[in-house]
Formats: sequence, structure tokens, C-alpha cells
Amino acid sequence: MSKATAVMKSHRGLSIFIALLVAAVIALRLAPVKPVLLWTDALIYILLITLVAFFTYVRGKEHLVVPWRQVLRRPLAMTALVILSAYVLVGLLDSVHFRKALPMQGAAQTAVDESKVEEHYSVEVLSLLDVIADPIRQRVEKSYSAPLAAHLFSKDMVEQTDGSTVRAYPRLKYGGVHLSDPESQHAGDIVQRGLSAFAFAFLVWLLVVAIWIVYLSLKHSMSFSSQLRQIISGRTELPWRTIFATLAALFLLAAVIVKLGVDYHLLGTDKVGNDVLFLSFKSIRTGLVIGTLTTLIMLPFAIMLGIMAGHFRGWIDDVIQYVYTTLNSIPGVLLIAAAILSVDLYITNNPDLFETVIERADIRLLFLCMILGITSWTGLCRLLRGETLKLRELDYIQAATAFGVGNMKIISRHILPNVMHIVLIAIVLDFSGLVLAEAVLSYVGVGVDPSMVSWGNMINSARLEMAREPVVWWSLIAAFWFMFVLVLAANIFSDAVRDAFDPRVGLVNKD
Repeated sequence: MSKATAVMKSHRGLSIFIALLVAAVIALRLAPVKPVLLWTDALIYILLITLVAFFTYVRGKEHLVVPWRQVLRRPLAMTALVILSAYVLVGLLDSVHFRKALPMQGAAQTAVDESKVEEHYSVEVLSLLDVIADPIRQRVEKSYSAPLAAHLFSKDMVEQTDGSTVRAYPRLKYGGVHLSDPESQHAGDIVQRGLSAFAFAFLVWLLVVAIWIVYLSLKHSMSFSSQLRQIISGRTELPWRTIFATLAALFLLAAVIVKLGVDYHLLGTDKVGNDVLFLSFKSIRTGLVIGTLTTLIMLPFAIMLGIMAGHFRGWIDDVIQYVYTTLNSIPGVLLIAAAILSVDLYITNNPDLFETVIERADIRLLFLCMILGITSWTGLCRLLRGETLKLRELDYIQAATAFGVGNMKIISRHILPNVMHIVLIAIVLDFSGLVLAEAVLSYVGVGVDPSMVSWGNMINSARLEMAREPVVWWSLIAAFWFMFVLVLAANIFSDAVRDAFDPRVGLVNKD
């Protein structure tokens, strides 16, 4: 009975997640919208289900839970995890796509049998993030405007009240439009809204922290004040003090976006007047897709072939070395360019296969991830081959071979766990490199589709803006900081994971 109860608890998380996913699908089906499932959306959902299933499985294995507990006890790692969770949440909100139903007109409205009326949907594909950020998304200006500005960045001919025209900085249509006299009210209004955002974030943070401390006190059977003192002094099992401090920073950022980003353009606007803050958030999904899906495509090739080459040696090692040496000798940019241009030609010759622009851009993104994964596994494969050649000469593997243990069991039980720290390091380095490489590929014209919002496209357009006088700097800085925070958080968290799972690091710490 106890074993059955443990199995039920271990699968509770997966069951809840699947139930929420099914509920979301049913809600989209019942709403007056048409769900749109992109290829990358499907892969993201499969990846998410796999991760939930994996951690559900880990919960029932004590030897796997212990290293993860070590990770969760590190304050810096938990800070990185909270930040990564915020990025992932934004990416998931931007991965639920749909098309709104168009209003019925004419005879369709007077039809007696509504079931016979054919439903028509907009060609614009939206996501949940677009709906949430609709107040920012819909506010398009004429051209450039600086962060928190009330006027355009460039002078233009402005008509005065007396009918004359002068060359001046025109007022924005949306940014600071509530100000009657921007010259005298602008600075004070920003300060007032900033203080209001701080107060609002502080109150929300206090409420969330209080609720969670109540939960912890009930869980550990202690009073609220005792649990609070333990958190403040840092004597809890998990670094709740650090987690709450990180949440405070995120709540403050969200409050600033709500209080200032709606009535102003918090990070300015680009050449065609789009809000840079909204573009930066929309780019998160593209960066996560390129970083995660490409890494997952690369991992099976690298792990399987690298370990096989080092363990079996002989002609298998020679063949694998020949394959990755040949592939590594071909310039990766040429392979990427050839693949992307081939996809573009296929899309151009078969326009009927894609109903919307975002579907065409998504298939190009998918093929970009595939070709990046195929061309980037060689480095990790070489590292794993060298490590496996060293491990197979150790006494315990030689003893397992002498006792007749099968090759697959030796690989899965002895070699793979001892090379996972190399895999984790390579995953993060490749993830960081792929997120940054997307900017380079977009610069040479073989990156994501120009119609898709990404940090690479933002930086590519910003290179021309940097040559202006005065310089338009905010697009470049916004893309840089969003990428920097994501890559830094991923590196910090992976460092903690490597230290927890590397058996040699554990031996050093014990000594």
C-alpha cells in the first residue's frame, strides 16, 4: 500500500500538468478563436512534458534527489533559477497561438441557422503574450522615440495653433499623451509613477511572502514568527531569503512596466514606431527555441557517437572520427546558408502550404534549429570520446568487462554518469553560444525570418541606428541586456548542477 501511495504521489505533478494542458486546449476550442499549433510550439510542449515526467521520476529516486537538493540549497543557483523561470514563463505564454474569429457581417448576421454560417478567422496569429501586452503592442508611434520620452526623437514639421508650421519635435501619439505640459510635468510624473510602482510592488511582494511563510510554518509545524526568524537568519533548508529577494526585484520590474510602460514607451520605439520593450519580450521565445531545441537535436548525436567511439575503439572509432572530422571541416555558415536558402525556395514554390506569415517564419526557425544541431555536435563528441577512452581503462570498468557485463550496461551504469558533467557544461556553453550566434546569422541574412521578432533582428537593425547622429542606442542596449541576463542565469545555474552531479567534485568536497 505504501509503495502504491508513493507511485501516486510521484505521478501527481505529471497528472496535474497534463490536466492543465487539456483544460487550456478545451478553453481555446470553446472560445471564438482558432487554435494554431506551430511546429516549434509542438516541440516546446513535448519538451515540457518530458521535463515534467523526468522530475516526477526523479522524485521517487533518492540517489537522484540528493544532487538536486544540493543545487537548490545554493543561493546563487536559486536566484538564477527564479530568473530562468520568468524567462520560460514568458516563452510559454508566447507559444500558445490562435487566430481570432472575424465578426459576421451582412447576411451572415441574419442567418436563422447559425450552424450553416461559415466561420472566418483573422490572418493575424496572436499569442497569449500578445493579449496580455495588448496595451503596449497596439501603441505604434510614427518613428523613433527615446525611452520615457514624450516627443519623437527627430524633428519634423509641426503645425501650430495659428496655422503656421515650424520644425520641432512632434508630440507622441501615445507616450506621455496624458501630460498637458510635458516640459514642466514630465520629470515629476515619472518620479511619481516610479514611487507608485515601488509601493505597489512592495505590497504585492509582502502579500506573497506572507502567504508562503504561513504555508511553510504549517508544513513545519511552527509559529509564523519562528519561521520568519529562520528565513531572515538564513537557517532554512532552502535559501528562501535569496528567493524572496529575487522575487522582490521581479515584482518591482513588473510594477514599473505596468505603471510606466503603459503610459510611456519604457525602452523607446524603433524605426517604425514599435515599442522596444514589447519586441524584447517577444524575442524571448525565439532565443529559448534556438537555445533549447538546437541543443536537444545535437545531444543524441554527440553522446551516442562520442561514447561509442571511446568505448568500442577499432573500426567504429575510425568511422566516427572520419564523420565528425569531415563535418567539422566544412564551414558551418555555408551549410546553414544552403539549408535556409533551400527552405526559402521551398516556401516560395509552395505558398499554399502556409496560411499565415508566422507559419512560414516558424518552419524556417525549425530548419535553422535542425541545421545548427547537426553542425554543432562535433565538439562535444570529441570531448566525450577522449573522456570515455580514459574511463574505460579504470579498474572498475575493467572488472565489469572481465565479469562479462554487457557493453550497454557498462555504458549506461559506469560511463554515462561519469561524463554527464561534461555534457552539462557543453549544454550551457552551446545554449549561450546559440543564443548569441543567432544575432550573427541574422546579420548575414541566414538567421530567423525578418518577419519574426528576435534579438538578432533587433541588433541587426540597431547597427544602422548606431551610425545616426544623434545615436539611437536603446534597441541595441535592450537586446543586449535581455540576452545577457538569460545567458548569465543559465551559466550560474549550470555551474551549480555540474558541481552537484560531477562525482569527482563530490569527492574533492568530501576530502
